[in-house]
Amino acid sequence: MTENPMDGPREPGSQWYDGEAGPLVRPYALTGGRTQAGPSGVRFDLIALVTLDPAAPALDDETALGPEHRTLIRLCCTETQSVAELAADADLPVGVVRVLLGDLLELGRVVISRPVPPAHLPDERILREVIAGLRAL
Repeated sequence: MTENPMDGPREPGSQWYDGEAGPLVRPYALTGGRTQAGPSGVRFDLIALVTLDPAAPALDDETALGPEHRTLIRLCCTETQSVAELAADADLPVGVVRVLLGDLLELGRVVISRPVPPAHLPDERILREVIAGLRAL
């Protein structure tokens, strides 16, 4: 019979969600205690779009990246993802994802862009007039 980690006394700090979930890992452990994301001036809004940089330099040592960094890279391989989507798909808190994306941005592995703000989109009336003009041709 194997010993269940849920049975018997536990050492302080060895909290478990349940027998299948394993030990609890605090978010600050994933970011090395950092709470700010990457270089100053870069904002990782929930709707900011993350794309792998095709011109990214190859890292000599991929082990320099943590498993969470590699998970984010893997999630961005197939398509552009928003910060919110990455957090949900990686099952990580948004704050942790922002810090990890800051690391990847500093390494030149990802490119961050923002969707066009509604104020910069053309007015619907103008688009309808353009369509009407094209149909008249």
